[in-house]
Amino acid sequence: MLQDPLLLLVIFAALIVLAILLFGIGTFGKGGEFNRKYANKIMRWRIGAQFIAVLLILLYVYLRGTG
Repeated sequence: MLQDPLLLLVIFAALIVLAILLFGIGTFGKGGEFNRKYANKIMRWRIGAQFIAVLLILLYVYLRGTG
C-alpha cells in the first residue's frame, strides 16, 4: 500500500498542511510583531495547502475506489 505514489503524495500533502497549521498556532501563541504581520498570510497558505490536499484525497478515492 505504501508503494502507491499517489497515496504517498496525499500523505505528504497532509503533512504539509499539519506543518503549516502547527507553525501558525505557534506564532499565534507567541504573539508579537511577527504574528501581527504574517498571521493572515499563514492562514491563506494553510487554506491553499488544505485545498490541494483535499483535491488529492478525492482524486485518490476516485482512482482507487472499488465499485
